[in-house]
Amino acid sequence: MQRHQGRGRGLHRPVTRSAAIYGCSGHRLTEDEKAFFAEVRPWGFILFRRNVDSPDQMRALTDEMRDCVGDADAPVLIDQEGGRVQRMGPPHWARYPPAAAYLEAAEDLLRARELVRLGARLMANDLRAVGITVDCAPVLDTPVPGSHEIVGDRAYAGDPAIVSLLGRAAAEGLLAGGVLPVIKHMPGHGRAFADSHKALPVVHADLATLGDWDFAPFRALSDMPLAMTAHVVFDAVDPKQPATTSKKVLKLMRGELSFSGLIMTDDLSMKALSGSLRERAEAALKAGCDVVLHCNGELDEMRSVAEGVGKLKGKAGKRAAAALARIVREPEPLDAFATRDRFDALMAGRLEAAKGPDVGEAQA
Repeated sequence: MQRHQGRGRGLHRPVTRSAAIYGCSGHRLTEDEKAFFAEVRPWGFILFRRNVDSPDQMRALTDEMRDCVGDADAPVLIDQEGGRVQRMGPPHWARYPPAAAYLEAAEDLLRARELVRLGARLMANDLRAVGITVDCAPVLDTPVPGSHEIVGDRAYAGDPAIVSLLGRAAAEGLLAGGVLPVIKHMPGHGRAFADSHKALPVVHADLATLGDWDFAPFRALSDMPLAMTAHVVFDAVDPKQPATTSKKVLKLMRGELSFSGLIMTDDLSMKALSGSLRERAEAALKAGCDVVLHCNGELDEMRSVAEGVGKLKGKAGKRAAAALARIVREPEPLDAFATRDRFDALMAGRLEAAKGPDVGEAQA
């Protein structure tokens, strides 16, 4: 695999990693964070707006993270969807529109697909340049009328077939640029009437309805390398546990939805989940998630999560390795300036739709 910019150390000590992804508190790692990451050796890391200042700072930070675990190819993730969820933005990086704006700006589905792929390819170029190799996008949730606005314009459309088409275009654009996509929030957050950052949503739709609507985009993109769970109860599948900690829902993802890639949790610190952070981590891994995600960078919380996390091995380890093998050695050629000009022209002023309050730091 190609060395990423700013990473010439050749770090490849054979070490066993833990089944976790962690955030950090600021623009550079503290000494305590370095010691913690070196001890627990997480599979990967995730960045948020609090971690973003400049390209040079971000390259230094991603290098530091990889140094801690002794792996030059350790994945570093970010939420770079566009619109309300864009961690890297002006003045150093371009602003991108929310998912819903692409269809609004296009004359037809084919043009919308072209726009989505162009946008994702440009995002991948931004991310790869600072050492980020995984984007927690695309959102494959299909909202229904009256559902909570936490998804809202982060969804490509209100039709699962269109979500599938445009979601694949986004995934293809990221992959072409050497960045892995994460399909989320499996098996669907679009029917939730609560924000899982603050409460536990419960979906009462029957299984046939879920299969035709909520689950359909995830089934259509089941060949993707990575997926993120929804902290949502689907009472037609498991009335007691949210998807993240439900053996029944994880079995459905692997079976009915045919997803064979790595499954990570959404952020364990979200209020939809109950129990201690250690208990949440243990429950998610026991249910069938491969890796747990903790985002807020609070070191004491990360220590609690680590108590409930074992080694990334067996089938989960193989899925993790297979996912990283999907990162292309040489990204698809790109004239970033010309492509950006073309993208902006095609969007025809729709970039203004991207402005607005950012979805909270916990969102992933």
